[in-house]
Amino acid sequence: MKAFFYLAVFLMIAFEIANVYFIMPMPGSQQINSIDLAYFLYSWRWFIRIGLGLLTLYSFWRARFKRVWIPLLALLPWAFVAYQFNYKMTAERMFIQPKLVMNSSQYNTVSLNRVVLGVTVNGEASAYPIQYLAYHHQVRDVVGGQPIMVTYCNVCRTGRVFDPKVEDQSETFRLVGMDHFNAMFEDSRTHSWWRQENGEAIAGPLKGKFLPELPSSQMALKQWLKFHPNSKVMQPDSAYTKEYAHQKNYENGNKKGKLTRTDSLSWKDKSWVVGVKVGQYSKAFDWNELKEKRILNGTVGNTPIAIVLAKDNKSFVAFERPNLEKISLKGDTLYSQIFRYNWYGVALDTGMTNLKKINAYQEFWHSWRTFHGDAR
Repeated sequence: MKAFFYLAVFLMIAFEIANVYFIMPMPGSQQINSIDLAYFLYSWRWFIRIGLGLLTLYSFWRARFKRVWIPLLALLPWAFVAYQFNYKMTAERMFIQPKLVMNSSQYNTVSLNRVVLGVTVNGEASAYPIQYLAYHHQVRDVVGGQPIMVTYCNVCRTGRVFDPKVEDQSETFRLVGMDHFNAMFEDSRTHSWWRQENGEAIAGPLKGKFLPELPSSQMALKQWLKFHPNSKVMQPDSAYTKEYAHQKNYENGNKKGKLTRTDSLSWKDKSWVVGVKVGQYSKAFDWNELKEKRILNGTVGNTPIAIVLAKDNKSFVAFERPNLEKISLKGDTLYSQIFRYNWYGVALDTGMTNLKKINAYQEFWHSWRTFHGDAR
């Protein structure tokens, strides 16, 4: 029974590691399809812990140790692992939500060169610096009377804005971990796990459902305020100055971490792409080619599109091309065969409609390929 006791202690340690291993970026954990196993372990964690605990107590009682301190000493590694994996290494304890402060452009303290994720709802606009989102992973706000959930995963380089509504009920979410290097959130009511990259529930009672996505744009704050001068801007939370400093070089691709670095060559795992999804069709476009040409005309499925990059090499937008016309760029003006538009797709000719914007995302190639396939 002594051997049985030590085996039970080993199983308790192994469970605490496994309970976190499959949903955190540990060696090999994100390359396997383990989400169902991870969700099972997490959902039944207290039953498993109680079962293993009772097994440990029973074997301890039957073993009749002469030196009680020896088996108690064997429990120290379990206590250490349980503490580390449940209080130090959980995603929600590593990345904490900010005290959100949104200032008008008049009182903004964020550098105009910073890249932001911008959103407009019912005529109101707000911008959220990626430097801050890359740490917090999500920010909850209300824009134009609409509750929104602004999300970002710095390991995938994915920014998305969702309506945080699950089955017609407003929800709150917590960061629970990651799957295939993409952040996952858990809703408080059904405890389903939701993928940040596309808002899909990938485990739990609502598996297969999607959060409604809202249109968003990624651009330098200066460019965003040019078209949305009344926009509010997220300000830094002074409690996380150190964490923001670690993300200072992230948006420019100069961060050196293994998970967040950038490949300068095209079509490498950490290369940047612009991903576009129209209906059921998805396609990735090379960021390096976009920087060289500043405008790319292409198709996604049967939809003709154009992606335009501003002179700052940070700000980009995507449009549907009307009547299959090729769009060209001269300065900051877009030209079809007959009509003109400003860089933001607003018609400059009387009687013409604006270009229709479509969501486009700057993303690491490994992420887009994983969740949308190899189409390029």
